[in-house]
Amino acid sequence: MRDTCPVHFEERLDLWIVTRYEDVQTVLRDPATFSSAGAVTSSASPLPKAVQEVLARASWPLTLLTESDPPIHRQLRDLVQKAFTPRRIRSLEPFMAQRARALIDAFASRGEVEIIGAFAWPLPIAVIGQMLGVEPERAEDLHRWSRDLLLLLQRAGDEEALTRRAQSVVAMQRYFEDALASRKDERRDDLMGALLEDWDPAALSLPELVHLLMNLVVAGHLTVTRAIGSALVLLDRLGLLSDEPGLSNQVDAIVEEALRLETPAQGLFRRVTRDTSLDGTPLSAGARVMVHFGAANRDERVFASADEFDAQRAGISRHLAFGKGAHFCLGAPLARMELRTALSTLQAQLPGLHVLTDRQARRDPIFFARGYEELHVGWDA
Repeated sequence: MRDTCPVHFEERLDLWIVTRYEDVQTVLRDPATFSSAGAVTSSASPLPKAVQEVLARASWPLTLLTESDPPIHRQLRDLVQKAFTPRRIRSLEPFMAQRARALIDAFASRGEVEIIGAFAWPLPIAVIGQMLGVEPERAEDLHRWSRDLLLLLQRAGDEEALTRRAQSVVAMQRYFEDALASRKDERRDDLMGALLEDWDPAALSLPELVHLLMNLVVAGHLTVTRAIGSALVLLDRLGLLSDEPGLSNQVDAIVEEALRLETPAQGLFRRVTRDTSLDGTPLSAGARVMVHFGAANRDERVFASADEFDAQRAGISRHLAFGKGAHFCLGAPLARMELRTALSTLQAQLPGLHVLTDRQARRDPIFFARGYEELHVGWDA
């Protein structure tokens, strides 16, 4: 597609798919022409009436940072940036390392485990929960609600499943409404408290603030979950999981190359606001576009031998796994820290770590995601 139809119309999805690195960057850097409205909504089909009735009990549609355009995007991003400081991120590292070790200690004697459920999502949800000030016992709820939200936006499942997912969205909104209300009376040194301190109700409504917190939880752990599982499979195939010096001596570069090759969010969506053209292909106002990060990250015009793993490649951090432009991922430094910690701690505490090829691995069903919902690993117990 990159070579023969880099701006390709897929009739089944009513969607233009953009696959070349430079074209993807062009779209990402022009929010006036390519709106982020519906950026994570992979299906534009209407929700069943029963589902809409459930969502009527909350604030819907969501005002997500990921799906917003100026001026609301700038307001949301500025608010998060004030609280999402490098100091706050660095302060999480000891907790992150301790939590990674504790999770592994819980299964280390067993010799094998389904690593996604035992480690790959519990670690990042614990970290974002610690940052926000969420009670640890709500971690499983937040994970379930996050997945249900994305599956609802994808319109995945029958009416019963969609209704259940809508109930999760309502529950998630209620949780953060209550959490914010409790912080109005009792100041707390966490991200929710910091956001409240800087919040201007005249510029941003309470539902918009709640939606921002929901967005942080979803984006702040599901992408890292996918990246951990994919990196384990990739490193196992390369023989680096059992090569302690090989991993630890170049873990930063390995993380970047794994993100390039196994991009957790393969692409997001844009809506064309006015008639335009891209790489010579005319696009009409109202058309939906998928900027395919995964394809751009394997573009041979930018990355030599793009389908090969090379931790020594020049320009290794040029990948688009965290997006580009106004929507560049705010949590990129935190995600990188989590991946370094996860991979290093797993290898250090589980000698002989390897993927169990005789056990079924199941892919994440979310349309634009690349990762695992189930992945079994073993080691020398």
